[in-house]
Amino acid sequence: MPNWSILVLVVCNVAWALNVIVGKVAVDELAAPPIFFAGLRSLLVVLALTPLLLRGIPRHLPQVLAIGLAISGGSFALLFVGLQTADPATAGAIGLVGAPMTVLFAIIFLGETVRWRRALGMALAFGGVLLAILSKGSMAAGEGSLLVFASALVGALGAVFVKRLEMDGMTLQAWAAVASAIVLLPLSLAIEQGQVAAFAASPWQLAGCLLFGSLVVSIAATGTYFVLFKRYEANEVVPLTLLHPLMTIALGAWLTNDVIGWRLLVGALIALAGVAIIVIRPSETFTKRFLTRPRL
Repeated sequence: MPNWSILVLVVCNVAWALNVIVGKVAVDELAAPPIFFAGLRSLLVVLALTPLLLRGIPRHLPQVLAIGLAISGGSFALLFVGLQTADPATAGAIGLVGAPMTVLFAIIFLGETVRWRRALGMALAFGGVLLAILSKGSMAAGEGSLLVFASALVGALGAVFVKRLEMDGMTLQAWAAVASAIVLLPLSLAIEQGQVAAFAASPWQLAGCLLFGSLVVSIAATGTYFVLFKRYEANEVVPLTLLHPLMTIALGAWLTNDVIGWRLLVGALIALAGVAIIVIRPSETFTKRFLTRPRL
């Protein structure tokens, strides 16, 4: 893979890491209702990718929408709710659990065979993430961390079944946004409050957060990833995506003043080692691109 492609992928990792920081700012400092914020983010993706939707309704539409909701708005909504109390650095470390959860669900649902090296990777990843979660002592931070964990779990469950969908990545992105918008926006109106007040108080700041999350992250960065994944070998592209959890931790310490204790740092490094083992070992039943790549 040429140096320019590596540089582009590094920039994509920065965008994915900043996505967590921006989400934290939106739902915590700017007080945007998290489910509503996730729904509006998906709606903007729908508007931007409308030409892909006009190509026709995909086969097995209910299955496409269910999987799309899991890997897009559903996991994002849980993440944003968790970020109301959890800090981005902790969320970055916990996000590493997505890869072992994907393998675990592949064992359960797809009959994936896991030998001792990948089993070791899974154990290291889960153990490191558990250490990262326990690094925060307050109950509020613990609840947020568990919601971030649930976000990674939902995304991993959806990723396992992506293999069964016969469509390219950006088309899946478009339909995932449709599913997310039609579920999350009514859900927000039913259970959340303060949508209008939050956007009235900080209209330009929240608009910037939404545009960054939808256009820069979901379409530009993730779309570029799909292009690079298709052009080069998975073993060249996927390991580089391991940069974004580390970048999230570093940016959290820099931009939102997250406290990086030794337990969080050690837990993240242990989990990262486990994920690296999982990524290096080949999978028999599903593509590598959904092991470590951030959500749609």
